Amino acid sequence: QVQLVESGGGLVQAGESLRLSCAASGNGFSIGVMAWSRQAPGKQRELVAQITTEGVTNYAGSVKDRFTISRDNDKNTVYLQMNSLKPEDTAVYYCWCTATQLRWTYTAWGQGSQVTVSS
Repeated sequence: QVQLVESGGGLVQAGESLRLSCAASGNGFSIGVMAWSRQAPGKQRELVAQITTEGVTNYAGSVKDRFTISRDNDKNTVYLQMNSLKPEDTAVYYCWCTATQLRWTYTAWGQGSQVTVSS
């Protein structure tokens, strides 16, 4: 199965920036949609941003104009540039993607990266 490895989380102050990265690895697969979701303590996991193979993006209203999702199809890597961070952005961020191997399509998830924004 495809494995996703995330990097780039951490602790920042409000107004600062962070960049998350997530690389997919494995054998004999193709990647479809790549995306980031997040889960804050006591809250449900929510979609933050997603990007298709053609580069079409979609954002949650709460992060639009502050976060930018991008991908490198040659490296099977997705990025999330987070600017003007707010304390309410504090959460564990998970990357995920749809992957197809042979004729089987499934969703793969990363291990999660903690992002903490202090006020």
